[in-house]
Amino acid sequence: MDSPLPSTTLTCTQCGGELHPDEGQVFLTCPYCSATVYVDKSRVVFHWYVAPTLDESQARAALYRWMSGNETVKDLDQKSQVVDVQFQYFPLWYLRVKQNGGEIIRLQPAAATAQTEVAHLQIPAGDLRRYESSLDARAVQPTVPLDAALEWTAQSQEKLEVLESALVHVPLYVFRYVFRGKPFTAIVDGSSARVLANLYPAKDELPYRTVGAVAAGVYLCLALIPVIMGLVSGGENATAGFFICTGLGVVIAPLLLMWALWVAAKV
Repeated sequence: MDSPLPSTTLTCTQCGGELHPDEGQVFLTCPYCSATVYVDKSRVVFHWYVAPTLDESQARAALYRWMSGNETVKDLDQKSQVVDVQFQYFPLWYLRVKQNGGEIIRLQPAAATAQTEVAHLQIPAGDLRRYESSLDARAVQPTVPLDAALEWTAQSQEKLEVLESALVHVPLYVFRYVFRGKPFTAIVDGSSARVLANLYPAKDELPYRTVGAVAAGVYLCLALIPVIMGLVSGGENATAGFFICTGLGVVIAPLLLMWALWVAAKV
């Protein structure tokens, strides 16, 4: 939970004891109950972190699995080159909110980032651990005030009531890679192996749309054969047209399927 602060007193979120940070100090451990807290400009909130379960090689393997998946261009894992990888603990505002009679967790970045997908991470409450000062060297400092995160959440079209706020540092592997001369960035969640990326070399949808449009056009033309023959020459010819339509459809279907498979293999 979070508590508004008088101008001259900082109190621990857990035990209510007075806190006396040094000038500029924002990460604190309560001397009374040992709770780890973060001092925002307007209040004190709990400070947690999520421990990584992946090392760099495992994170890299997760990245290559994603690159070889259905969302990215063919052979991205083979034709791209990773030029840099950095591990960091990235800060997120962890907001427990009330929505439609239930409770959900909303995340907001607590530092500037071009990878806004980090707000879609899943952080089970059981994964939260008390923040340790030994993580400071690899932890990104929060630069987005809690009030700003609360304002962003309030601007949502849904009616949300914030019940609890906390600062959480999550483990991320930031990979920078080059594909066809263009730089890209992908993030691997160090606790779940999930890959996040705002921009990446995605599959081109135009070839698939072309196949679909041609297939639709072909079968529309086939469907018109019995209609036209019936209008021109009567009902018996309409029946013959139906069999012609069916026969051509059986012949053309495998050809269209082979074309679609060829496109899928090339894109």
